[in-house]
Amino acid sequence: MYKSAHFNDYNAINGVWDEMYSENSTIRNHYQKVISYLSNESTDNLNKKEELARRLFMTQGITFTVYNSGEGIEKIFPFDIIPRIITAPEWKLVERGIKQRLTALNLFLKDVYHNQFIIKDGIVPIDVIYSCPHFLREMYKLDVPYDIYVHIAGIDLIRDEKGTFYVLEDNLRTPSGVSYMLENREITKRLFPDLLPQCNVRSVTEYPTILYKNLMALSPRRISNPTVVLLSPGIYNSAYFEHTTLARLMGVELVEGRDLVVNNHKVYMKTTTGLQQVDVIYRRVDDDFLDPLVFNPKSVLGVAGLMSAYRKGNVAIVNAIGNGVADDKAIYSYVPEMIKYYLNEEPILKNVPTYQLRNDDEREYTFANINTMVVKKTNESGGYGMLMGHAASEQEIDDYKKEILKEPRNFIAQPTISLSAAPCYLQGALQPRRIDLRPYALCGPDGIEIVPGGLTRVALKEGSLVVNSSQGGGSKDTWVLM
Repeated sequence: MYKSAHFNDYNAINGVWDEMYSENSTIRNHYQKVISYLSNESTDNLNKKEELARRLFMTQGITFTVYNSGEGIEKIFPFDIIPRIITAPEWKLVERGIKQRLTALNLFLKDVYHNQFIIKDGIVPIDVIYSCPHFLREMYKLDVPYDIYVHIAGIDLIRDEKGTFYVLEDNLRTPSGVSYMLENREITKRLFPDLLPQCNVRSVTEYPTILYKNLMALSPRRISNPTVVLLSPGIYNSAYFEHTTLARLMGVELVEGRDLVVNNHKVYMKTTTGLQQVDVIYRRVDDDFLDPLVFNPKSVLGVAGLMSAYRKGNVAIVNAIGNGVADDKAIYSYVPEMIKYYLNEEPILKNVPTYQLRNDDEREYTFANINTMVVKKTNESGGYGMLMGHAASEQEIDDYKKEILKEPRNFIAQPTISLSAAPCYLQGALQPRRIDLRPYALCGPDGIEIVPGGLTRVALKEGSLVVNSSQGGGSKDTWVLM
């Protein structure tokens, strides 16, 4: 134990994997330099760094939106100044596991929209696929460039009480949060400029460059300078800060649906000098709102005729339309079988055990053990629509059971996993808080590249297991060591 006031109140949580402390209450080797540095900092200095981080987030407009809050629209994203550190061997395992998983998921998406061998061979039940609201018949037999459906993925990982990594969910539609990963690193450089090189921390700043390179490679026109745009729903979207950040870092136009028009099955951007053909659209608009002629006719966020241009191969769309069938939580439990089926390999990263509530016996078991379960809606995100059995009242449980019985297919259950904890600087002391990790993978014609790090989300409320920003969570910088 270091002799420092910051550590006086640090009590590792019993039965929880602590990222900093080993089982015998000694500091793990990869945290030694950081903790040694912090021990030499006064509480006053650390408080000033914390305040500087808050001001930087404020002045740079690093915000997110909470739609169900009565406090207003935008909030500053809470940031903890103590980094989460991952060793090189740990990262190597994570990297291999994510690449394997995404390879299988891409093969699944191509298969389910073409030959459907996985359904014919009985690996994934046909009713689970066809009852998924994100399985789009408009994508059936539609070829996508290089057979890549998932260009950008955010795979949520957690660690159990033994430190084993598990995949909690796959985000394959319009995954968000990467701008916070990039900004967290920039702010950490300001707070601890000497510490990053001392610890041999790998860089995350290449993300926009890799993404831009992959987007350019998808252009259907073989020209030297294809036009790439980022399509945003607009300023009221919860991730609008991210849209502006990524467009700026890649040097591409940030557009909304009203800035684009389709003519003769080609997409054009309105400019002051006339119409300019668009080759690649990195869209942050959900499938339902992309084309009012095909999907939601009331949508004003998309572009009328966009699907016709997509079908003709005149524009590439990233991520591919219809990906939601692969990250539906009801499909999630079949991913290990997909890996075995398509790749003939054992999964490197495990799934959390999952109960399909459409199955009578699994639903019965879940209801009998609901106090130890987390029940989720299969097509909700952001921590909404969940029941945390250990923290719910009898009335809440009864009400939730009634909802499940109306549409059992729309729910899954998982045992409550005791998320790992990491030290956070709160009220002038280091305190353990639960965390997860969302690494970002970029799939392009040259393969899958995973930026060494990701977004570590933190459940800032003491005792909480919910890390989502919309539910009171924050984030911290993620260091992967060389």
